[in-house]
Amino acid sequence: MKYLFINTVAGYGSTGRIAADKCRELNAQGHTCVLAYGRMKTGCDDIQTVKIGSDFDVNCHALESRVLDNSGFGSKRATRAFLKWVREYDPDVIWLHNLHGYYIHIGELFGYLRTCGKKILWTLHDCWAFTGHCVYFDYVCCEKWQHGCQRCPQKHTYPESILLDNSRRNYERKRALFTGIPNLTLTVPSHWLESRVKRSFLRDYPVEVLSNQVNREIFKPTPGDFRQKYGLENKFVVLGVASVWEERKGLKDFMALSQMLGSGFQIVLIGLNPKQLETLPKEILGLPRTDNILQLVQAYSEADVFVCPSTEETFGMTVLEAACCGTKTIVYQDTACEEVADAFGGMAVPRGPENLKAAIMKLSEEEAR
Repeated sequence: MKYLFINTVAGYGSTGRIAADKCRELNAQGHTCVLAYGRMKTGCDDIQTVKIGSDFDVNCHALESRVLDNSGFGSKRATRAFLKWVREYDPDVIWLHNLHGYYIHIGELFGYLRTCGKKILWTLHDCWAFTGHCVYFDYVCCEKWQHGCQRCPQKHTYPESILLDNSRRNYERKRALFTGIPNLTLTVPSHWLESRVKRSFLRDYPVEVLSNQVNREIFKPTPGDFRQKYGLENKFVVLGVASVWEERKGLKDFMALSQMLGSGFQIVLIGLNPKQLETLPKEILGLPRTDNILQLVQAYSEADVFVCPSTEETFGMTVLEAACCGTKTIVYQDTACEEVADAFGGMAVPRGPENLKAAIMKLSEEEAR
């Protein structure tokens, strides 16, 4: 069979690796796969890819979204050119992943999907598909997405709008576009996200919970020089990793935790931007994001514990990656990360840095015995 995958990125970040790995898996089974992407590509030389539009298209779409709050409704010309290629490629299965990211026009895309007669799968990695603006909403305790968005409390979060609040119109346009598509099945990585989908305007579609996977040939216990490189040989290393350290990821909790742990502990955070690196307390070792998977795997493997204090995750890929590298994990209760931690014998604690500290101390005492 011929598969077409569509995602913001290819091989880059968690969703890019998920889509690329699925292509490899299907190729190994004898299928033909193409991964279409709009932004960045890395580590995909072994699979067929096609870029949607240009960097200029992405920049124009992003600028429109900043002003008009219309993420997903730019890149019309680029999308039409891409759909012309899709008709020529003529896939049997179209597998959607992230559609936000300023690279594709969802009106043009779903106009084609509604009448193409293809089997369609859509893996939701966040909540953007059924909101008028945001990708997550639990952190601000917003439930407008269940009945109709308006006056978005997260207008200034990704996909940020610095001027208009178009959340009401976006919500109605998405509901009209995304519902009633023949042969469409939703897949989600966690029961946490499934419960939200079942309360959204996507509720009438069949939903399958398929936990995300990682390449166990890559994400496995792998010793290296991580401790030696950063002078951590005699420390109990508490590791945190994120692609982007937003407030919901728990950076403030790590800041508070750094003041609670003694000199025998070292918090290491990977994925910080330059501004965040400049403002870190001296008790935290901050490192920028790395696209070197081996370096990341070695960091996971040599840490004593991996802590994910995120309050909004639809799965928790970093938790899975760390666990596969043989590292104990600590996450917050009542999050999707808890499902991942439970599967690998990790710990889930009530929210708050004091609870993280108690769990870390317990693990360190067990290791010292």
